[in-house]
Amino acid sequence: MRTATKKARATGRSLLDMPYGDGEGEKMDIYFPEEVSEALPFLVFFHGGYWQSGSKDTSAFMVSPLTAQGVAVVIVAYDIAPKGTLDKMVDQVTRSVASVQKRYPGNRGIHLCGHSAGAHLAAMMLLANWTKLGVTPNLKGLFLVSGIYDLEPVMHTSENAPLLVTLEDARRNSPQWHLEMAPAQPADPGCRILVIVGQHDSPEFHRQSREFYQALRRRSWEASFEELRDVDHFEVLWNLTQKDYVLTQIILKTIFQES
Repeated sequence: MRTATKKARATGRSLLDMPYGDGEGEKMDIYFPEEVSEALPFLVFFHGGYWQSGSKDTSAFMVSPLTAQGVAVVIVAYDIAPKGTLDKMVDQVTRSVASVQKRYPGNRGIHLCGHSAGAHLAAMMLLANWTKLGVTPNLKGLFLVSGIYDLEPVMHTSENAPLLVTLEDARRNSPQWHLEMAPAQPADPGCRILVIVGQHDSPEFHRQSREFYQALRRRSWEASFEELRDVDHFEVLWNLTQKDYVLTQIILKTIFQES
């Protein structure tokens, strides 16, 4: 999907490789609508790839349809395995969201979106300690697309080889586990969470998505669940290049309801 990224970079206003930290991989690309103002809604995207592949440079699927409607889009890079550990990735993503808030304090709301492993990282932002970063992001919603929320099963697959996840690592970085242990009241009851899965995603993605949605509801988060017809684990994301795609429309409707 380099084509979508090339198109976004060629046709729109953008700031590429903006640092959110001191690390070599701690960069983000920011794409703006034609009408730029301080009070834009932002969508911040985290790519998937089982925490060991993928890049911001091939992940600007949704940029053109969203910037055309007045949404600024941020595509975040993070250090994938084996260079990055899960703890490091979560920390980097947390700092990237804080950086968007610091750069654009007058934003009309920040929505997070992640796919697969990126949905896991986005979900971990529900547990972030923003106080230590000196800023509280204006989070309005999360779009969690075909995500992994319980990491214990990953320990027993070949995907764990570069990650070297222990049971302790898995629990510390599993939003599902934290929700089960958490107090009932969410930190921000106004933050809307949409848990999304493709009809042809594998049974494990269906299980994890539904159980995470149910855990959110039990803990009083404003959450909803969507199964998107006729798409698999990759099409559910790739189709965001299309302005009429159901998920593109859901994202836009949610952002402008909340902004």
